[in-house]
Amino acid sequence: MSQTAKWYVIHTYSGYENKVVQNIEKVVENRRLHEQIQEVQVPTERVTEIVEGKKKEYDRKIYPGYVLVKMIYTDDSWAAVRNIRGVTGFVGPGSKPTPLSEKEVASMGITQTPTIEVDYHVGDTVRLTGNNMDGFTGVVKSINLEQEEVEVLVSMFGRETPTTVPLHQAVKLDD
Repeated sequence: MSQTAKWYVIHTYSGYENKVVQNIEKVVENRRLHEQIQEVQVPTERVTEIVEGKKKEYDRKIYPGYVLVKMIYTDDSWAAVRNIRGVTGFVGPGSKPTPLSEKEVASMGITQTPTIEVDYHVGDTVRLTGNNMDGFTGVVKSINLEQEEVEVLVSMFGRETPTTVPLHQAVKLDD
């Protein structure tokens, strides 16, 4: 696709922000919309309170009732997000999605490129965990930090079978 993803603001019922994020992520997974809907966030800030001499830290929503979504605006992506339970609409004139400007995105502190580090490299042997190939071992063929995926060549029935899993489902084996 030649279009680039932009950040949009979704209005939700107050208190349903995290549930809306979970539901959008499920729809993206089920409908395979990873290319169109790339990221969903509830803007929060870390707050430290001292009450009765006790320190308490928690995340507080910066904009209650709103969720941010980074997506390529198409009829499919719009419908997928708009029809989520708890979503009342997009922010924009007439509920037509209006993308945030780069300045607005920067002022909200949205991390454009999160830092991800893994302890294995291409060519290392890893064990797969937490999926239907739990316990299988294989050799890392490629690592895609942007998509947060690793491609592993697993030997099954005497054949090398490539499989792609999330980064956290591959554990480096000691040499």
